[in-house]
Amino acid sequence: MSAEDHGKCPDGHTYGFGGEAPGVCETHELHLSQMDALYGVSQVLSRSLDYRETIQEVLRILDESAGLSRGLVSVVEPDGSLLVQSVHGVDPGHFESVRYQSGEGVIGFAMEKNRSIILQRVGDDRRFINKMGVYDPNLPFIAVPIKVAGSLKGVLAVQPGVEDDPLLEDRARFLEMIANLVGQSLRLSLQVEQEKRSLLEERDLLRRTVRHQHGFDSVVGRSAVMRRVFEQVRLVAKWNTTVLIRGETGTGKELIANAIHYNSPRARGPLVKLNCAALPENLLESELFGHERGSFTGAVGSRKGRFEQADGGTLFLDEIGEISPAFQAKLLRVLQEGEFERVGGSRSIKVDVRIIAATHRDLETAVDMGDFREDLFYRLNVMPLYLPPLRERLEDIPDICRHLLTKVGNVQKRKLTIHDSALRRLANYEWPGNVRELENCLERAAVLSEDGVIDGDLIRFPGRERVVSRPALASQQAASAPMGSAAVPEGPSLDDPNLSERDRVIAALEQAGWVQAKAARLLNMTPRQIAYRIQTLNIEVKQF
Repeated sequence: MSAEDHGKCPDGHTYGFGGEAPGVCETHELHLSQMDALYGVSQVLSRSLDYRETIQEVLRILDESAGLSRGLVSVVEPDGSLLVQSVHGVDPGHFESVRYQSGEGVIGFAMEKNRSIILQRVGDDRRFINKMGVYDPNLPFIAVPIKVAGSLKGVLAVQPGVEDDPLLEDRARFLEMIANLVGQSLRLSLQVEQEKRSLLEERDLLRRTVRHQHGFDSVVGRSAVMRRVFEQVRLVAKWNTTVLIRGETGTGKELIANAIHYNSPRARGPLVKLNCAALPENLLESELFGHERGSFTGAVGSRKGRFEQADGGTLFLDEIGEISPAFQAKLLRVLQEGEFERVGGSRSIKVDVRIIAATHRDLETAVDMGDFREDLFYRLNVMPLYLPPLRERLEDIPDICRHLLTKVGNVQKRKLTIHDSALRRLANYEWPGNVRELENCLERAAVLSEDGVIDGDLIRFPGRERVVSRPALASQQAASAPMGSAAVPEGPSLDDPNLSERDRVIAALEQAGWVQAKAARLLNMTPRQIAYRIQTLNIEVKQF
């Protein structure tokens, strides 16, 4: 080629004109293709922190834009070996579990020396072993280390597609740039994976802890009536059935709701709670259904309600008997249709929520009085669970006391024990406040105890102490009965203030010959009300 056939590029590189196409500076062409490849690699690495997903894209760009084929990435394993994770253009099954030890092959040699290896013809190097059979021995080969904060984490290897490549050094420097970017992506990916593992471990630990704290272990009781409750809870927990928990204040309705949720298939979902008696109607609607921005004064943004928060889990509505009739209609629609609109919104939102409701009120009476919608009552009362008051399961008091003292002792950071004299005193009290009152009583006694031992003298009840009354099972003869006349059985007076509710109902049934309608009249109740009392108080009806 003559002198006039040559030219100079702006950087002084010589280019020639020959054939049909104009001459091109090879260095400039390489740099342009590398710039395109670098831009593409940076885009890929910025899109995702999934290392395995992005590295495949990086190797594809190196092949298509920079002419660096058969790209391979291997990562240092905990045992010190290099595990091949990705090879461009090769089926993953072809290199699955392929490893290089330090110093093994060209890739292992790059790991051992922790520096770039540049070979003009890879087949001429005695270290070349072509373990996977994908490399051309007649082509060049470049392997560069992948480093994270100066520590070797892997090796990036490629094979340029040009024999006797005069620009091999330039390609190696470019590949080192790519390896630095890949190293940063690997560092972030490893951090994310480590944090993800830590979060998963913490989540599993919290789930086990919560399941233990809020499962059946948190509800203490070995009495026959509580064993029946536990069996019902185990049965109903398996299904999505709506549950209505009935019982006096302080009997542990929320504990039962926890046990149902955390032993159900929805245990991985949220358990959202709301005390319906704690909010006025206008705020209750916003709390349950959420609101849109500007729907009322102070609504500066849209907000999810408890139904949306509980989607996929369980919503516990405590004190459901306290909501107004107007709001009952709104709640009924959600329970029937499974959808609602936020306050101030027009879009219907569907949710998958299991409802557990609780109340201490006599809903049957509220229905009769017109204070509670009958259709809502039947919608909620699919599976009723009745929690007995503490005075109806006094045999559980020792176990409950030990459980509560462990809880109080953990707070006070000392061991608490209770004396038999204290247990006897506790067993003779009527417990109008149920387990909640018992817990307060034990905490008060623990505060007064200097050595951690609670005896009978430390058990103090606020106000007038009410002792459990147990009517005689056998009838007594009237003292004024005429001589020779038949003995007239006489039961306890229904107006006796010392009678418990259960004893009063039993006494009325006895006097009425176990005819429920007649017993209801004696107690000024409706037949539905006395039927409810019989069921909730676990009274076995005698048949004649």
